[in-house]
Amino acid sequence: MEEVENKQVIFKGYIQRAPLETDMELKVGNKIKLKASNGSGAILIKNLYLSCDPFMRARLRESYGSYLQPFVPGSPIEGFGVSKVVDSDDPTFKPGDLVSGLVGWEEYSLIQKAGQLRKIQQGGIPLSYHVGLLGMPGFTAYVGLYEVCSPKKGDYVFVSAASGAVGQIVGQLAKLHGCYVVGSAGTKQKVDLLKNKLGFDEAFNYREEKDLDVALKKYFPEGIDIYFENVGGAMLDAVLLNMRIHGRIAVCGMVSQHDYTDPEGIHNLFALITKRIRMEGFLQSDYLHLFPKFVEDVSALYKQGQIVYIEDMNEGLQSAPAALAGLFTGKNIGKQVVCVARE
Repeated sequence: MEEVENKQVIFKGYIQRAPLETDMELKVGNKIKLKASNGSGAILIKNLYLSCDPFMRARLRESYGSYLQPFVPGSPIEGFGVSKVVDSDDPTFKPGDLVSGLVGWEEYSLIQKAGQLRKIQQGGIPLSYHVGLLGMPGFTAYVGLYEVCSPKKGDYVFVSAASGAVGQIVGQLAKLHGCYVVGSAGTKQKVDLLKNKLGFDEAFNYREEKDLDVALKKYFPEGIDIYFENVGGAMLDAVLLNMRIHGRIAVCGMVSQHDYTDPEGIHNLFALITKRIRMEGFLQSDYLHLFPKFVEDVSALYKQGQIVYIEDMNEGLQSAPAALAGLFTGKNIGKQVVCVARE
């Protein structure tokens, strides 16, 4: 039975701040047998692409009653990945199958629960897109816009963190729906991408705006119908002052709130009453019955050239800690992915 080295990215210990590269370490010297034991129902996979996502930040602190359990110090980080089946004791999967799902940050993973993996068909779309455009971020954008925000043609839509894994898809889908779309980002390069490659009507660098309320009034003189919330803090406060009557806010994330010891309060919530705004948090996992339709719809749009997707690809498992930490300083441009192996 063949045994190979299995490098891993290990989580060192719980933190209360944004993650740093030094909160993780590359562990070498581990061995793994390339075999799923008979009768175990397990699946042995080779990891090809790993996804870096903001939600992983919450798993770096001790248990707090969330929908996901915290990582275990001394064990591999876990996240979404695209992998190839090496061996399987589950009849649903066979060697050579391409799968996506929650995997360890390691070269090989032994998956005990087949339900956490989904078979994927490449179909002319880059494999890595199955942790982005056709993965959790893309599905989050899809259900957040269509199911939570219920867009109408002509709606005024604002997307924060708009060049990220989720925001870039929200904006493009809203444009295809006939909406006017503005995005915010943190660098000139990202703003240029929003306007010139992703097709947003307008975009601005929030770091260059002294007054976010004034900036939003410039781009939305008639107010905002839909806000896709990714950052929280001062941006959310400014948006509340600029929402239109019966506006909708989909709360996807609040990446500005890194430090759990001193969360930033919101001052303008009274606008929810006066403007009859609906503000709703959501998880893509609540809408999994729509996943097949999402893959069909978005795959078709991509193949027709109606949407594009921007990735930021790091090479090698050793680059994963820096890639994850970089999410929280805005280092990435587009969806952050780590290539562990190319099949």
